[in-house]
Amino acid sequence: MKQQVSDYILGRLREWGVHRVYGYPGDGINGLLGAFDRAAGDPEFIQPRHEEMGAFMACAHAKFTGEVGCCTATSGPGAIHLLNGLYDAKLDHQPVVAIVGQQKRMSLGAHYQQEVDLLSLFKDVSEFVAVCMEPAQARHLIDRAFKTALTTRGIATVIVPEDVQESPAVPSPPKEHGAVYSSVGWSRPRILPNEQELRKAADVLNAGQKVAILVGQGAAEAEAEAEVVEAAELLGAGVAKALLGRQVLPDDLPFVTGPIGLLGSRPSDEMVMNCDTLFMIGTSFPYAEWLPDEGGARGVEIDIDGRMIGIRYPMDAHLVGDAKETLRALIPLLERKTDRSWREKIEADVREWWDILDRQSHQRFDALNPQLVAWELSGRLPEGAILTADSGSSTTWWARQLRLRDGMQASLSGTLATMGPGTPYAIAAKFAYPDRPVIAFVGDGAFQMNGLNEMITVKRYLDRLGRSPLIFCVFNNQDLNQVTWEQRAMGGEPKFMGSQYLPDVPYHKWAELLGLTGIYCDDPAQVGAAWDRALAADRPVVLEFKVDREVAPLPPHIMPEQAKKSVKATLRDPERVGIVAKGFRQKLAEVYESLPGRGH
Repeated sequence: MKQQVSDYILGRLREWGVHRVYGYPGDGINGLLGAFDRAAGDPEFIQPRHEEMGAFMACAHAKFTGEVGCCTATSGPGAIHLLNGLYDAKLDHQPVVAIVGQQKRMSLGAHYQQEVDLLSLFKDVSEFVAVCMEPAQARHLIDRAFKTALTTRGIATVIVPEDVQESPAVPSPPKEHGAVYSSVGWSRPRILPNEQELRKAADVLNAGQKVAILVGQGAAEAEAEAEVVEAAELLGAGVAKALLGRQVLPDDLPFVTGPIGLLGSRPSDEMVMNCDTLFMIGTSFPYAEWLPDEGGARGVEIDIDGRMIGIRYPMDAHLVGDAKETLRALIPLLERKTDRSWREKIEADVREWWDILDRQSHQRFDALNPQLVAWELSGRLPEGAILTADSGSSTTWWARQLRLRDGMQASLSGTLATMGPGTPYAIAAKFAYPDRPVIAFVGDGAFQMNGLNEMITVKRYLDRLGRSPLIFCVFNNQDLNQVTWEQRAMGGEPKFMGSQYLPDVPYHKWAELLGLTGIYCDDPAQVGAAWDRALAADRPVVLEFKVDREVAPLPPHIMPEQAKKSVKATLRDPERVGIVAKGFRQKLAEVYESLPGRGH
């Protein structure tokens, strides 16, 4: 059989290093589906339950491997379904290429069935989007899509009408006016700021007496761990981490203060609010209320994207460059601070914070304390674990209680903060690294939204996913809990049962029905044993914990306006007695050290 355009496209993907494409079938990509069959598994077609899940998986592949993620969908409805997952990748700056089907060329503009203006649809989410209207275009469109995705760390979309997919391939166009000849290949550039700005940054950092470092995803992608540690040591600084920067440094380093912001730690909050110099590395952390007051600190920032630098806090030095390379150039200009009192205070605050988390995690409530679930896993985390989280109150415990060690990876929907990616992220991580343990933290709302269905995907690929732990930890509290707390603290409104209540679902039994392992726990004394069973299981696990919805994900400090709104909401809230008592007990655990006779 003569090679078709669809065969050529898959071959070109293979040349670009793509060996796995996440997608859902439909007649708009019939030609591609035939080519996948003929490709005999390279690239492999992975079928999730929904196109959105395929886009999430492509995003996760990019996050955990550093490679370009790839997804595909049919025309019309399938293409529309991709968007949320692609926006997740766009906002978290992940390179993803989407191959999308379209109706035949002769029917375009005829208001044909499933005809959608895909160029307009994908224009905002994509850094590059084009329609392959002629077989000779396939080569340079695929090449440009990958070069654009890698260069911009964004989305590139190639739309291929069905009849073009089935047309004879044109690997090399005729040499005539208008012909374009492209090649496979891209190399990461070395991006460095100029010497003058480096010296300015060094002067600011050397003059500071209380330096706070905030790292994010840019530092993780640049693999700048050693350089961040060296800079922190020289500057006597502590290091806080934005959620997308969780894996930059392990949490067992004594000067790592953990997460920042609403889900953050008290040491991060104390350090950032009291610093005289803020050093941001590869992060666009957006929340002004968790950064110093304007004018309260001098600032230095490193970001590879000049469009993003100095847009979160006024900076004195703007270092546009790769985090690792820029730090290497900056470090010889830094002076070691002889006064280590600032660092010593940070380390003491960190030690105290872990004690606070221990006490808070072991408090007993009406139902299982959700913090205990994360705390008991933390000391059991297997080497090389990959951790994913969904968006919800369980994300707070994922961010705070889990103590990541060197060699572990962790990610979530950091910027879009959409519900739903925790489960597909974990599945994609397992495809990429079948021998590494993968654990997802998912709320019952997100699991009902799409996680339950993706257990069917796990069942389908069981032989590929069962070599080491794959655990979906579900926090069952019958509440869209994060939104409930946001209603109280930000809206001043009590919990509205009409929107917040979730039906009780036996998630672990669904796993058993599919031939997976299901484990249920509602007893604090059995949480550790439940984790031990899950980690020792010979197949993927749905580990369901029945947790208390009234345990608030309290921020490190409570804003006066939020406090007023929370009080107003609580007075009318159906769960007011429980949330007041449990919130007070959590705060009591924080001031424990200063209580007289605390040993008794």
